[in-house]
Amino acid sequence: MADKEKVVGMFNNIAPTYDFLNHFLSLNIDKVWRRKIVKLFKAYAPQRILDVASGTGDLAIALTALKPAGIVGVDISEGMLEVGRVKVAKKNLSQTISLLYGDSENLPFPTGSFDAVAVSFGVRNFANLDNGLSEMQRVLKVNGIVAVLEFSMPRRFPVKQFYKFYFLRILPFFGKLFSGNSEAYAYLPDSVLKFPDGERFLNRLSDAGFSQVKEKRLSFGIATIYTGIKEEKKRRQ
Repeated sequence: MADKEKVVGMFNNIAPTYDFLNHFLSLNIDKVWRRKIVKLFKAYAPQRILDVASGTGDLAIALTALKPAGIVGVDISEGMLEVGRVKVAKKNLSQTISLLYGDSENLPFPTGSFDAVAVSFGVRNFANLDNGLSEMQRVLKVNGIVAVLEFSMPRRFPVKQFYKFYFLRILPFFGKLFSGNSEAYAYLPDSVLKFPDGERFLNRLSDAGFSQVKEKRLSFGIATIYTGIKEEKKRRQ
């Protein structure tokens, strides 16, 4: 998967323009996708939520609609977290949201700390995907839910062809134009194309210990929400 130090440097560099570009390049559809995670979590009424690879905190902020007791966001990019902390403070959400430095492969929380765990557009940046998923499973309470929102590859013509053209040509151009960082916006489509989406990712969730794994493809398949449940281990007879 991704080179950790390279990813940290890249996201620290683009942090000041990240939110603008994220919403501009997705035509604000990313906000709609995050709200779908909020809707999924509603039935579980989670009181403690963990947002892994929180970045600038957009998902954590969206999740406050559930009125939880607390939301913790972790990320390895201090540059992104600083932008997020400013946003959280401006929205008067500092009592609910804490944005902390944290590595997805070694989460600084006891086992069974959270009712729900989420990550949006972050798992493809994990240095070791399986370690990151196992850590998310560890810190989740029994009967808790995990939701992973990630880009995926459309399967049907002509959406697949247009998507590839947009990702490989248009997105890097505007990314470089506004952020001044060509590497970051060349990395994005490359990481999406290499990501094990669909059934392959569901298998990785199962291998990490999640049950009832499902996928919900969004917007013609350009993004997918994957979910799983941490069930109680069956005792041997």
